[in-house]
Amino acid sequence: MTQAPTLAPILAPAPAPILTPTLAATRPLDIVILGLSLSSSWGNGHATTFRALLRGLAEEGHRTLFLERDVPWYSGAHRDLPSPDFCDLQLYDDMDAMLARFAPRLRSADAVIVGSYVPDGVRLIDRLAAMNLRSLCFYDIDTPVTLAALDDGREEYLAARQIPFFDTYFSFSGGEVLDHLEQVRGARRASALYCSVDPSGYPAHPDAPKRWDLGYLGTYSDDRQPTLDRLLIQPARLRPDLRFVVAGPQYPDGIDWPANVERIEHLPPADHAAFYNAQRFTLNVTRDAMRRMGWSPSVRLFEAASCATPIISDSWRGLSDLLPPDQAIVIAETPDDVLRALALPNTRRHAIGEAGRTRVLAGHTGRARARELAATLRTGQPAVAATGT
Repeated sequence: MTQAPTLAPILAPAPAPILTPTLAATRPLDIVILGLSLSSSWGNGHATTFRALLRGLAEEGHRTLFLERDVPWYSGAHRDLPSPDFCDLQLYDDMDAMLARFAPRLRSADAVIVGSYVPDGVRLIDRLAAMNLRSLCFYDIDTPVTLAALDDGREEYLAARQIPFFDTYFSFSGGEVLDHLEQVRGARRASALYCSVDPSGYPAHPDAPKRWDLGYLGTYSDDRQPTLDRLLIQPARLRPDLRFVVAGPQYPDGIDWPANVERIEHLPPADHAAFYNAQRFTLNVTRDAMRRMGWSPSVRLFEAASCATPIISDSWRGLSDLLPPDQAIVIAETPDDVLRALALPNTRRHAIGEAGRTRVLAGHTGRARARELAATLRTGQPAVAATGT
């Protein structure tokens, strides 16, 4: 199994920051983002993250162009947002043709941001770095996975030598990883830019009928499956009278699902809110690399909290900064921990859900995240992400 990178040693001093010119605080920004996907949420968490952020940027008055590689697995019925109303979305087949077509816009933009897992990302970054852009940034929605891959010598979408290219390395992981990026990896400037939620798409309906006692939404992952087994499948076997659900694609056929665990192969974002509101509790499971590194909240965490659905989660450093345990979230390590949570009275369950919603709406909406991004781009200094306190 891939190991998360070691963050402790400081191997070399960071290079002197190269700050971009300060942008006027009142002028709307022109931003170009080249990301994995905005148009399709099929099997990825990037689309919903970008949607919340870009909608927030539009609400703040900024102009955004999103360039997405047109790939077969995100096309057809899997393309659930072909024409967003909050940005200009352009699909492309050929990188060279795309760069030639959009070169004027790329050069005039206040910032060009490349996302993680963009197809042929290493070549794309090299091409952009040679264009003398006003500001070139990276948004890593997979920071622990990215750094672990670089430690293993794998450079699928980012090369280690490219990290110093960026004016700002935006990371969906915060905490000590930001120091690591600057002091060990050579980033000019690292800034946390957590995932977020568009609350208009995730309303709370705490009195809605509950179809399931506990649910989980996520694409299959080898390193998440043992935790899913421990915190959902085993409790389901212990309590056949309760109802469970797992939604998400790519689960192997060989998994022995208990009879009281319903399976949903794919759940488009338009159905996420109804899904969360139909659960008494929802489960958050974190990938190994992200759990070991800490400060890596997933978009699902914020979506569920926005719906005031109380969350049961595995534990990782930084989680308590976002959602205080036993107040706004329940931490579980064993099947018995889960079953004790499921036995909580409705008044306690509602209180946990409402506390989580209050904190997320205070500091983790797409609009809040858009303000953090704009502040960093304008000042050349990392913005401080709100904790929701």
